[in-house]
Amino acid sequence: MKTPRHLRQRGVSLLFALLTLVAMMMATLALVRSVDTSALLLGNIGFKQDATVTADQATRQAITWLTNNTASLNSTAAANGYYANTMDLAADGTAKPVDATGRQQSSANRQLVDWDGDGCKYTGAGTCSVQASSPANINGNQAKYVIFRLCSKVGDFTADPTITCATPLKSSAGGTTSKEACDYKGCPIGVSGVQPYYRVVVRVQGARNTTSFTETIVHF
Repeated sequence: MKTPRHLRQRGVSLLFALLTLVAMMMATLALVRSVDTSALLLGNIGFKQDATVTADQATRQAITWLTNNTASLNSTAAANGYYANTMDLAADGTAKPVDATGRQQSSANRQLVDWDGDGCKYTGAGTCSVQASSPANINGNQAKYVIFRLCSKVGDFTADPTITCATPLKSSAGGTTSKEACDYKGCPIGVSGVQPYYRVVVRVQGARNTTSFTETIVHF
């Protein structure tokens, strides 16, 4: 009677098990990285929204400053971040727009806002000629603002005819001030007084170096 032959084990099953294990490990790593990336993106969006909400509160502070200083708005108060003109012209009269974010233009022919109080050290080429307000801590975020009166020059625009300002429409005697649709019956037309517009630019720095810029146009 013959003795049964013992077959040699070649380890094929073990090889397939190892390959399956490696594939599962790679899938697990991809899933973890995907979850981490999603959490990071959601966190950044949350910080951005928080900074934007803070900018709204900083804008309200700027408006409060304007209403508390109505008697002196014809003059620039750089220490408070207020400028009585648009600051779009250089001292020699050439066009030199203000680049509030420092990223709108790369040309040296621009004026920069000194948001960090370091002479616009890290902003790039340009004239560092606009000073921001003192920092305010709002909900753990640091906020600063700059206010520009939308006028061509500093001074009393009601007394100096050479000063032009962007102003809302002035109401006529027969105009209506009701809140209604603009049709043939009547249309709300501006305001009764003539006051210039003010441009409020706010920068907020929040967590994880989140930076938010907002711009608001107001008038009184």
